[in-house]
Parts: sequence; C-alpha cells; structure tokens
Amino acid sequence: MLLKKGVILTIAAASIFAFQAKEASANSIHTVKEGDTLWNIGKEYGVSVVDLKNVNQLESTIIYPGQQFTLPSSISSEERQLLAQLVHAEAKGEPYAGKVAVATVVLNRVDHKDFPDSVKEVIYQKANGHYAFTPVQTGTINERANSEDYEAVDEALAFNGQGKGSVFFYNPDTSSSKWIFSRQTTLTIGNHVFAK
Repeated sequence: MLLKKGVILTIAAASIFAFQAKEASANSIHTVKEGDTLWNIGKEYGVSVVDLKNVNQLESTIIYPGQQFTLPSSISSEERQLLAQLVHAEAKGEPYAGKVAVATVVLNRVDHKDFPDSVKEVIYQKANGHYAFTPVQTGTINERANSEDYEAVDEALAFNGQGKGSVFFYNPDTSSSKWIFSRQTTLTIGNHVFAK
C-alpha cells in the first residue's frame, strides 16, 4: 500500500513539474543546438524573442549551432502559474490562439503605462470597485491550469512585444459595458473580441 501511495505521489509531482518551462535566471546562457530557432528558444524559456534579440544584439533571426545566447529575464514561475490559471479560467472552450491572446493581454498590460507593472498586480487589479478579470472575483482563478494553458502562456511570452497591442478582451454576447464596445478592435478569436 505504501508503494502505491509513493507511486501516485511521484506521478502527481511529475505532472506538476511537466508544465514548468525552464526558468531563465539572470545571465543564463543557452547554447544553440541543431534545429533551434529563436522562437523555440523563446518558448522553451518563456522569454520574449524581441528581448532575446535585443540582449544579444542580433540583427537577424538566423542562428547557428554552437552560438551562445544570454537569456533575458522573464516572469517568475509563480507568475507563470498564475497567468496559466487566468488563461484556464478566462478561455475554457476557446481556441488555442484565444488562450495565447488572453495571456498576451496581461503581458501587454504589464508593459503599458496605464496598468500595474507585474503579472500578479495586473491580474488582481481592482479599479472603481471592479476586478479587471471576472475569475478573480468568482474564485475560478484558483482552478488548476492544464498543459495547453501553460503552453499558451509560454507562446505569449515568446511573442511578447510583437502583437497588435491588445489590452482588453470581452465576449460581445455577454458584455454589458458600453465603454468596452468603444475600444478599437484588434482581432476576434472564438467568442472573444480583443481591443486596445
């Protein structure tokens, strides 16, 4: 009986860690392997391709095996988990691209002057008595994210700085805010309209 509990615990722990991207710490180095691309490196470490190019003063996206790149800083593993939980709560049943777009909205807000400066602060932001994200108010933010949610976060991190600048999203069938309809639409994916 003890063996079975140990096996179950090991499987549970392995499944939790399977969703973790390699964390890029200050001055981490990645040596390019055959088949690597900047996009794959960005997704592997959860770092922006734009930042990866800037930190390494790359003028091109062409890379070669053996090159060494300094990895830019990224969000913490705790913020990555929180962002994946928000993606899970906000974009259940939405296409994968919609999940990436939801994560991108949060990252865009972190970079925008009108919003807080961290993933956690953006997600838990409350203004004029209203939470920025409904799952924070309802508690569904606490549901466990799945592997696709984490993958969407890593893709959004790699894509950070290259999108259309969306800082809002809403479902036009359920939204009652006239203000949100006045925002410039950047794209529509599934049931969500993204805007800035």
